[in-house]
Amino acid sequence: MAPKTKKALVRETLGHLKKAQFEAFVEVLLDRREEPRVKCSDVEGQGYLQVTNVLVSTFTERKAPQVVADILREIGCEEEADKLGKHLPFTVFGVKQTAGPSPGATGGNTMAEDEHFVDKHKLELIRRVTNIASILDELLVKKVIDDEKWEEIRKMSTPNAKMREVYTCMRAGDECKNIFFEILKRHEKFLIEDLQKKE
Repeated sequence: MAPKTKKALVRETLGHLKKAQFEAFVEVLLDRREEPRVKCSDVEGQGYLQVTNVLVSTFTERKAPQVVADILREIGCEEEADKLGKHLPFTVFGVKQTAGPSPGATGGNTMAEDEHFVDKHKLELIRRVTNIASILDELLVKKVIDDEKWEEIRKMSTPNAKMREVYTCMRAGDECKNIFFEILKRHEKFLIEDLQKKE
């Protein structure tokens, strides 16, 4: 039997969600601040088949499973995310099959292919960081974000939403990620130590 396409796996995964889970999935999908973003009019009131089509057309078939897995974990559907991940070892969770700690890796870059610590642990950091106010203040002082972005993020209603928006500022490059990592080590010491143990 030919392996399922990534689109088929996404469709199957969404089709197995309970109604409340699917509604939560769509809500978080619409709440994403990272580009590209899904329009409310494209998914509002739609079933899993249409949402699958929107996911693939918005994020491409290659990247859609990563987005789906991230959102599933955020809404507490760990089992569904794991099932999807087993079919997609090269894409989901950003880990390549041959990836492992780089010899002598230091600082924030802890994986092969120079994957940064804050990228590798993005999902966990979004879910578990709580001391957002102090982190935002330092990001502002270090000029990773400006006053307007600081104010925008500060007004968001949940820590998850704030952290997702912080990540949109990390696209400027590794210098910003390094600063972010050092700030996290100061304000989320035990969380970072816990994540480092999993390296």
